[in-house]
Amino acid sequence: MELRHLEYFVAVAEERHFTRAAERMRVAQSGLSAAIRTLERDLDAELFVRSTRRVELTDAGRALLAEAHRTLASATAARNAVAAVRGLLRGSLTVGSEQCLGVIDLPPLLASFRRAHPGVEIRLRYAGSGHVTEQIRLGRLNVGFVALPGPPPDGVRLLPLATEKMVLLCHPAHPLAERDTVDVAALLDEEFVDFSTDWGARRVNDQTFARADAERRVSVEVNDVHTLLDFVHQGLGVALVPAPVTRKPHANGLHVAALAAQDGPTWQVSVAVSASAPPGPATTELLRMALPQGRLAGPGRAAGQPAAQPA
Repeated sequence: MELRHLEYFVAVAEERHFTRAAERMRVAQSGLSAAIRTLERDLDAELFVRSTRRVELTDAGRALLAEAHRTLASATAARNAVAAVRGLLRGSLTVGSEQCLGVIDLPPLLASFRRAHPGVEIRLRYAGSGHVTEQIRLGRLNVGFVALPGPPPDGVRLLPLATEKMVLLCHPAHPLAERDTVDVAALLDEEFVDFSTDWGARRVNDQTFARADAERRVSVEVNDVHTLLDFVHQGLGVALVPAPVTRKPHANGLHVAALAAQDGPTWQVSVAVSASAPPGPATTELLRMALPQGRLAGPGRAAGQPAAQPA
């Protein structure tokens, strides 16, 4: 089994189309199709159900896809490790992040990284924290900046960056604008503006109301912070948001109220990496630049103690 054949397989699996996959890999379609047939013979299994318009993965293909991502990521890590021994930092670094985390400023961080290591190609993708961590687990992203409540998903390690309180935002004419502190009971009849279910803040909010055995109405669901603030400005709902959101200029004029201590959920921002494979040199260098000193210590080691391998 050749790595090149796995790369072609992943391209077809993601594009669901042989022609688009060949264009993506910059090879002739006949050569790509021949490589897939060779891979199927090596594995003694059909990987795709082919039709005139698109292709779909078989059960065997779905089983191979996750392993193919991990194998290709490990091969890339091996090449990068050899380059690091030679004093070079090169290759690619794929970064995922939820938008507007507030506690990490990605543009200057990635700009500093690129100035220090121009041989590394950086790719940045924004998505909800749930999607980012899933891509980390599958080996499609090297590192992610996420906000997730509770324990990390299987296959993912979370390195804490910062913790912020969740607070209430409402229009200044709203009755709750007369309060500096509110509890969950006072919010039961409210309509909410909130993020989609893949965002970390939405998961914190859903868990908060679940713990109180209460339901709430999310009448407006958005995928970016500024749109959420626009709807709250128009009085179409209240919002529970991480404290950094209230410091955005677009939030000026809205009323901010703290949540009562017994209801006060927190929003944890972390760096997500794979729990099953050690990060390569480029990922390790980005973590060194992004994390407070000592946060790279792994489970079972005190912060600041040397790790047996890059973490």
